[in-house]
Amino acid sequence: MTAAFVAAWAAACVAAVLGAPTLIDRAVNRIHSRDPDPSRRGVVHAEPAVAGAPGVLIADLHADSLLWPRRLLDHGTHGHVDVPRLIEAGVGLQVFGLVTRVPLIPDLHSNDGETDAIALLAPASRWPRATWTSPLERALFLAGRLDALVSSSGGRVYPVLSRADLQTLIARRAAGERVVGAVLAVEGAHAIEGRLQNVDRLFEAGVRMMSPSHFFDTRVGGSAHGARKHGLTRLGREVIARMETIGMAVDLAHASPATVHEVAAMSTRPLVASHTGVRGTCDHIRNLDDEAVDAIAHSGGVIGIGYWETAICGRDIASIVRAIRYVADRVGHRHVALGSDFDGAVTVPFDTTGVPQLHAALLANGFSREQAADIMGRNALRVLHETLPPGR
Repeated sequence: MTAAFVAAWAAACVAAVLGAPTLIDRAVNRIHSRDPDPSRRGVVHAEPAVAGAPGVLIADLHADSLLWPRRLLDHGTHGHVDVPRLIEAGVGLQVFGLVTRVPLIPDLHSNDGETDAIALLAPASRWPRATWTSPLERALFLAGRLDALVSSSGGRVYPVLSRADLQTLIARRAAGERVVGAVLAVEGAHAIEGRLQNVDRLFEAGVRMMSPSHFFDTRVGGSAHGARKHGLTRLGREVIARMETIGMAVDLAHASPATVHEVAAMSTRPLVASHTGVRGTCDHIRNLDDEAVDAIAHSGGVIGIGYWETAICGRDIASIVRAIRYVADRVGHRHVALGSDFDGAVTVPFDTTGVPQLHAALLANGFSREQAADIMGRNALRVLHETLPPGR
């Protein structure tokens, strides 16, 4: 075996490792489609009349796009979200989730949290060494990715950190500017590493939403996918109170029923379930039961309906609308919104350019134009306005 062969083999191994995040991205963030052209597979364009519906500002409560090694300022040929596609679809506000720890092989029913897929993704993606072991550092690094995106976007991406920012965004959109507002959300409070003061560190980094848990139980609260599925801990109650004080929305996506119940009992602000389904149309452990739907609505909050199969028990727009209709009929249309989970290792009916088709589907399902506009974005904007701090 020659030195040249060894060097070439080593170089190939390094390239394979470094290329793995992109290969994983392509493999897990897919679209149900029969389009034979791989460069456009699943890219579903909205009809101009729908995308340009007057008074409709589209808001999506959850996408994990910052996790992946893509240039989000370029129009991509895989995955679900980037800035050109958001603008093409007329999306006015996108909530970007920050994923900081996921089991190596996530089990939708029970996870102990001992394995850590992001510990492999971080070095392979050439993240800073501090992120290799620290969920907090991962969250701060990914928040920095949004800062860089904003700085390089030429004004196309606008960070929403306060009510004043949200009002500015709405005014700019009303004036015809093709700008996308961006909100940061941490997916799982394990990112605070058991320290209450780290809630403030995340807030200072721009985070305005956080969930108590993700795929496993945490020192803050139980997960629907956790081993114990417990409720809020003592630290958890302190975290929820601190979040509401500083202006960070509480996200109950992935929360255990006990955590949902206990957060709802103590909350003073509207609650969010950023990306979920409901058991009324899809009886899955991940989805909200009627009691949880009622509790979130009672808080004045909003439920973001996701687009993937275990959320909606289907692969098409009709399945998404069926879940939206269920929530609207049970608690009122003002408590339901869009929560795609784009780029969250899911297969969905369309990428973000297809979202405006939901507006036409809602109208066809019997929602009025005002109700459809609420569901497409105004409900999410209302809840953000009520949970964000007043100014920067």
